[in-house]
Amino acid sequence: MKIKPYNLDAIIFDFDGVLTDNKVYVFEDGSEAVKCSRADGLGFDILKKNKFLVFILSTEKNEVVKFRAKKLGIPVLYGVEDKGTALKNLADKHEINLNKTMFIGNDLNDKPAMDIVNYPIAVADAHQEIKNLSCHVLQSKGGEGVVREIIESILELN
Repeated sequence: MKIKPYNLDAIIFDFDGVLTDNKVYVFEDGSEAVKCSRADGLGFDILKKNKFLVFILSTEKNEVVKFRAKKLGIPVLYGVEDKGTALKNLADKHEINLNKTMFIGNDLNDKPAMDIVNYPIAVADAHQEIKNLSCHVLQSKGGEGVVREIIESILELN
């Protein structure tokens, strides 16, 4: 599948299980850490240079989501209970056409958002129901270069 940039208004990413490997490290003091791909960090730079609207939308309430998004320079909504409603509100606020929107997800809490976009994409290790509703399933697992695969395999940037 190839998508021309003019067919996209926005690319929305889930965080846990898409930008991470869906694992959490819990330390003695109760703090948590996650693993992200540096290749994805560079990928976000490419998307921004190509003028894509990019957002992170997460149900996770942990501040690690906010800090990673800040480091990447990507707007984030985290602690979201209903991703479908949150995405509709985001689209209204930023005048985003959901028929020209890609959402990359991995689990059942992503379904409400994936149901309302034209380009629902699943990571390789996504829940089967999410894979079934997706227009494309990536070869990359969550946290293993998802953003780069989208740039190199799906978007026609040249």
